[in-house]
Amino acid sequence: VIFLSSHRKYRIMENGNHSIVTEFILAGLTDKPELQLPLFILFLGIYVLTVMGNLGMITLISLSSHLNTPMYYFLSNLSFIDMCHSTVITPKMLVNFVMKKNIISYPECMTQLYFFSVFAISECHMLAAMAYDRYVAICSPLLYSVIMSHRLCFWLTAGVYILGIIGSTIHTVFMLRLFLCKTNVINHYFCDLFPLLELSCSSIYINELLVLFLSAFNILTPALTILGSYIFIIASILRIRSTEGRAKAFSTCSSHISAIALFFGSAAFMYLQPSAVSSMDQGKVSSVFYTTVVPVLNPLIYSLRNKDVKSALKKCWIGEHVRE
Repeated sequence: VIFLSSHRKYRIMENGNHSIVTEFILAGLTDKPELQLPLFILFLGIYVLTVMGNLGMITLISLSSHLNTPMYYFLSNLSFIDMCHSTVITPKMLVNFVMKKNIISYPECMTQLYFFSVFAISECHMLAAMAYDRYVAICSPLLYSVIMSHRLCFWLTAGVYILGIIGSTIHTVFMLRLFLCKTNVINHYFCDLFPLLELSCSSIYINELLVLFLSAFNILTPALTILGSYIFIIASILRIRSTEGRAKAFSTCSSHISAIALFFGSAAFMYLQPSAVSSMDQGKVSSVFYTTVVPVLNPLIYSLRNKDVKSALKKCWIGEHVRE
C-alpha cells in the first residue's frame, strides 16, 4: 500500500490492525543546504583517516614483534572495533549530504542497529579489558606475563565480543516486536535506539527498561571496572619513589585514559539520561563523538603518545627504505 502526503511518500505494509513503515528517511545532522558540502568533505576526510589509521595500527601491531604484548593485542582489537563501528555508520551518513532523501529500508535499518550495537557495546568492554591489563602491568609487574597469558587474553577478547552480540541481539529482537508506524522519518543520521522508539505505535515500556538496564550494565560496569583499576594503579604509582618511574607509569596509562574519557563521556550523555530530559538534537551531537570522532582519534592518541608505537613505526619506515 502506498500512502501519499503533500510532502512525502510512505510505503507501508498492512499487518492486522497496524500499518508498519517499511522504508525510512534518515533526517541527517542538519537540513541547512549551505552546510551539506562542507560536512560531506569533513566527514569523508574523517572516515578515510579512521580506516587508514585503524588499519595501519592493526597492520603495525601484527608485523612488529616489539608490539607482541597483551596491551597491543587489545589495542589491535580496539582498532578493529573502531574501524567496523565507523563503517557501519559513516558511509550511510555521507549519503545524507549528497542526496535530497537518504532512504533506508526496514531490514537495512535493523541490520545497522544490530551491528552498531555490537561494536558500541564491545568497545565499552574492550576499554575495561585494557584497563585490567594496565592494572596488572603496573601493580603486579613481576607476574604480568604469567597473569596476562595468551589464554586469558583470548578469553577476555572473546567475552568482549560475546557481550556485544548478546546485548545487541536483545535490543534488536525487542525492536523487531514494535510496530513503527507514526512516520517514516528517523530524526537522526543512523538507525539508533531512541529515534526508532519515537516511531512506535505500540508500547515501548519494555524497550525503555531494556535500554536503561543494558546501557547501565554496558556503560557503568566497564566504567566501574576502569575506575577500580585506576584507583589501584594511581595508589601503586604514588608508591614509586623515582620521578622518572612515576612519569613512565603515568605515560603508559595516559593514552588509555584519554580514549576512555572521550568514549564513555559521549555514550553516557546519550544513553543514561531519562528520555524526558534528553534532546534528540543534543543526542546527535554526542553520538557524533562516539561514532565518528572517537574511532579516528584512538589511533592518533595511541601513536602520538606512545613511545613503543613510534619506535615500531620508525623501524618499519627504515626497513622499507633499506629494502628499496
